[in-house]
Amino acid sequence: MKEFKNTNAADPYRNFSVYGSYSKWENNELIRICGSENEFSPFIRRVHQTFRAHVSSKAFPCIGAKAALNGNCYRFGFYEQMNSEKSTKGLAFDLWSFVQEQAHFETNFSTFIAVFEKPEIKDEIFWEEILWRQLENLNKLDKKHYKWDKSVSSNPEDPHFSFSFAENAFFIVGLNPVSSRFSRRFPWATLVFNPQNQFQLLRRENKFERMQQTIRARDLKLQGSLNPNLSDFGDKSDARQYSGRAVEKNWKCPFHNKI
Repeated sequence: MKEFKNTNAADPYRNFSVYGSYSKWENNELIRICGSENEFSPFIRRVHQTFRAHVSSKAFPCIGAKAALNGNCYRFGFYEQMNSEKSTKGLAFDLWSFVQEQAHFETNFSTFIAVFEKPEIKDEIFWEEILWRQLENLNKLDKKHYKWDKSVSSNPEDPHFSFSFAENAFFIVGLNPVSSRFSRRFPWATLVFNPQNQFQLLRRENKFERMQQTIRARDLKLQGSLNPNLSDFGDKSDARQYSGRAVEKNWKCPFHNKI
């Protein structure tokens, strides 16, 4: 994989780079690729190591996440306050950088992890609210430069919905300290951005269903039950799965598309 540096003059978020923390794991150290030149604090390095330990644990069910970690094809960003103006700008810069770099990974398992120090998550309803608010705030920035990815729906009630940023569709996995799903339980508010094009490629190669069955079997072993929100893409909206909460049958996604 070629070394990536976000020096693209056409980057619409380049003015936000001072708030970014786009980084990678290299030689057993968390290294900034672009964004702010400030050194990572011991606390941020501990958060990153905690995430690696979470995914690396034997019980963790998602083999795709494990593959991204083992192949070092993930990127990491850390932000102070979820939904603050600075954090949203930093996340926009970092996620745009990830979209540009993704083509260089040469793998079906790359992902971007965004961890927020604050706020403290007290319950799953609160978590769901701020998760969708953060995606909506990202969308407000995105609409100034990009359209929604044409391969997916922008309507969160549509079975073909996926969140879009920089005209790239993502399946979002939210983690938080009070999640009812063990695999989604993490000490800090976290958003994992998984590119949907990887899943489509796996489907074309007839590999997705087998991977999905393996993940669900591992999750069943860990939890003792399957996530009631699970569905195949195109059956029900993936929006029901983003927060990890067991949403009601009549649940309405709080996201309002601004594009």
